[in-house]
Amino acid sequence: MISTDVLVVGAGPTGLTLAGMLAQHGVDVTVIDQLAEGANTSRAGVVHARTLEVLDALGVAENIVAAGLRSDRFVLRDRDTVLVEVRFGDLPTKYPQMVFIPQFRTEEILSARLTALGGTVLRPRALVSLDAATGVAVLDDGTEIHARYVVGADGMHSKVREQAGIGFTGGSYPASFSLADVRLRGARPDVEAGLYFSRDGILVTAPLPDGTMRVVATVDDAPEVPDAAYVQGLLDTRGRRDHRLVVEEVTWGSRFRVHHRVADTYRAGRVLLAGDAAHVHSPAGGQGMNTGIQDAVPLAEALVAVLGGAPETVLDGYTASRRPVAEQVVAFTDRMTRVATVPRALRQARNLLIRGLAMVPAFRRMLAWRLSGLVYR
Repeated sequence: MISTDVLVVGAGPTGLTLAGMLAQHGVDVTVIDQLAEGANTSRAGVVHARTLEVLDALGVAENIVAAGLRSDRFVLRDRDTVLVEVRFGDLPTKYPQMVFIPQFRTEEILSARLTALGGTVLRPRALVSLDAATGVAVLDDGTEIHARYVVGADGMHSKVREQAGIGFTGGSYPASFSLADVRLRGARPDVEAGLYFSRDGILVTAPLPDGTMRVVATVDDAPEVPDAAYVQGLLDTRGRRDHRLVVEEVTWGSRFRVHHRVADTYRAGRVLLAGDAAHVHSPAGGQGMNTGIQDAVPLAEALVAVLGGAPETVLDGYTASRRPVAEQVVAFTDRMTRVATVPRALRQARNLLIRGLAMVPAFRRMLAWRLSGLVYR
């Protein structure tokens, strides 16, 4: 049997950030993850300004910036036509940029910080059952963990959320998403995130620090593992024609379907939720991992306060503050996705409207604040 103040289920970016913050404040925290080792695929590929701000408190923001590629702009295009360019350089923050970095590198940095603080992750350990009222968890190896609080940071298919009986309200998009990290022949484009509208669906491109480029696209039926010819077809039919990108190799590829859901509550008794266990949404704008990390820091602060003698209502304040943020992120990314995939007949009108709005400084500033996450301070 193991006794601990806080059991964190899931050692992704959200769980590692939470555990690191708790350990930094002297809290006895136990982390479990069902994987034998941290994932080495890239998945999320960008860290935004607000996320870097909150990670400053854990002492890892500068490490992430140093390990990634910095960019001060996000460009929305319809093939070769620039519809709007969002700049981050004038934002009132220490980190006026987006940082392109594969998720596994972010996790390595967070894991190293947790280790330096004396914490560890028990692997591979899967949660089998959980009593939300008592905080008693049983693992797949028979280990019983008695925790004062349990945090589900275990993703969209959260076992913690299921065991606590918390609903996950929302729906899913009809299209699937194809994702690939590719090596290109010749010069790579500028260091910027590009979102392309096309009659066939959306395309997202972003550079990664190892010289590869992330490509994400909506398709009716994505292949399980896209090959170079498949990704090349996506770039040729949806991307720029004035700067054709030629795929030389796919270093990693996958497919996924996107849901837009928010947990009915972030707390049930001794159980709390954070990250994808609490909210999932379209990848438009790269908000997912960032929103999860931004959950972790105020949750850690609330747990430290309660474990130090503050009333448990402080934990309800975490739900009250972070759940509305998730609803805003879901609404924002949903609007971006739906605008990107309007019927062909409306495409010209959409482009004219966006280009007109792009002439308004307040509109560009609104996008910068939303994408950077600074609006959720």
